[in-house]
Amino acid sequence: MRTAGLVLATLLALSVGGCGSDKPAKPPPQAIAAAHPLQRDVVDWDDYVGRFEAIQDVQVMPRVSGQITRIAFREGVEVAKGQFLFEIDPRPFRAALAQAQANAAKAAATLANARTELTRASELLQVRAVSREEYEQKLATQRSAEADLEAARAAVQASALDLEFTSVRAPIAGRVSDKRVSIGDYVTAGQTLLTRVVTVDPIWFSFDGAESFYLKYIRQAESGERPSSRYAPNPVEIKLADEASYRWQGRMAFVDNAIDTASGTIRAHATVANPQGLLVPGMFGRARLLGSGAYRAMLVPDEAIVTDQTRRFVYVVGQGGKVAIRNVETGPLVEGLRVIKNGLAPGDRVALDGLARLQPGATVQVRMTQIKPRAANDSPTSAPITAPQSFEATAR
Repeated sequence: MRTAGLVLATLLALSVGGCGSDKPAKPPPQAIAAAHPLQRDVVDWDDYVGRFEAIQDVQVMPRVSGQITRIAFREGVEVAKGQFLFEIDPRPFRAALAQAQANAAKAAATLANARTELTRASELLQVRAVSREEYEQKLATQRSAEADLEAARAAVQASALDLEFTSVRAPIAGRVSDKRVSIGDYVTAGQTLLTRVVTVDPIWFSFDGAESFYLKYIRQAESGERPSSRYAPNPVEIKLADEASYRWQGRMAFVDNAIDTASGTIRAHATVANPQGLLVPGMFGRARLLGSGAYRAMLVPDEAIVTDQTRRFVYVVGQGGKVAIRNVETGPLVEGLRVIKNGLAPGDRVALDGLARLQPGATVQVRMTQIKPRAANDSPTSAPITAPQSFEATAR
């Protein structure tokens, strides 16, 4: 009986306690950090990989045939235009010049004699001491002698040029390659390669651009946003394989007149100053070409952007702490932050953390902070999202 009483008392106590209990308290709103987007005037840059090429690349070949008797340059260094490089044995050409000069002297003597005879015949013709036919023969002889003298003089000039060509000189100022022949080798005019000279300052940076980028540039030129590189020297910045920043400055100088049907690209090159000669033909580089006019953009950290299969969006906090979704169009990185081209306003409060637990319509407790640049304004690289998305950008 005592046990039954205890059980009954316990049940009564539980019943009374259950009737008097309240519902569990609601959890407090989620606390998140939010900030207004950082605003910048942005210029897009498109990324290309290319190589440097010499503006002038000359293969030095002899203009006369003969034996190499002298080599007078140091390989791999700068040479001036007209600098002496090779000597081809000049003795046969000196002899040929002397013979041509003798033939010219002979022709001059023949012409002088013909003129004397014509003068005499002209005087005799006036007193009818010679026939008209004989006079015309003398006249023809003089004309033939004049032609022979002109031919002899031309032969002298040709022989003099051949003798001059035995001294092979640099056709342009630039950097010379190694010698391809040795002393004693016989070289053939227009066939034997002696060496190669290339210009290095300035130098070209050549690259191929996709058709999608070319179309983008055409549309921008039509709208006045950005001038066409075919007609305007748009800026190009280049960095080498071992460089972290774009230290080389160039200007667009050429865009080809057709797109390669095999690759779907179009050739172009920029002119780059190279006063120290560090850049050499064949060297690879990474370039960024001005890809847009200046536009106002919002910047947010990459981790504030949520990506699903079809869209990119950020969470914004409205009045009363209500969470909403904003679809955004993203761009390249600037100062370590992602460019938002469309979808955000300067006054929006963008959620920066706790994104995994946020839901549209939820109420949150906001702690306002500031978005600060994370890197220098040198446009760290980022892969384009869809062509012709610009590769990177800089703030102005």
